[in-house]
Amino acid sequence: MNRPAGSDTTTDGIRVIAEAHFLPEESDPEQHQFVYAYRIRIKNEGQRKARLQSRHWIILDADNHREDVRGPGVVGKHPDLKPGDEFEYSSGCQLRTKWGTMEGSYHFEREDGAAFPVAIGRFFLVPTVAARTPR
Repeated sequence: MNRPAGSDTTTDGIRVIAEAHFLPEESDPEQHQFVYAYRIRIKNEGQRKARLQSRHWIILDADNHREDVRGPGVVGKHPDLKPGDEFEYSSGCQLRTKWGTMEGSYHFEREDGAAFPVAIGRFFLVPTVAARTPR
């Protein structure tokens, strides 16, 4: 079984857990296309309600080529998280090199209109080797 590469970061009571998995069946190394899926869990561990407004991803490949991806919400949604609430989604990323990294931030807003950034810790996009079982 492949093990995920991930991160776990908490900012101002908002916890972001990220895990990435290589998708060999969707990748084409000869064409320099390496496809990854990632899963994000966002949990409000704080005491105040917060709504996700936008995202900013920084994607780096092994050649240090940087791509910035910005947009409203995540997967077409703006989760509104009360204390204890959790939101999970999956998405994907394609690289030109075999490995890379992703990191970034979400911008949240409190009920009183106060905006604040929430860090998405760096996680690796890297093919993992399945553990070998002894013969």
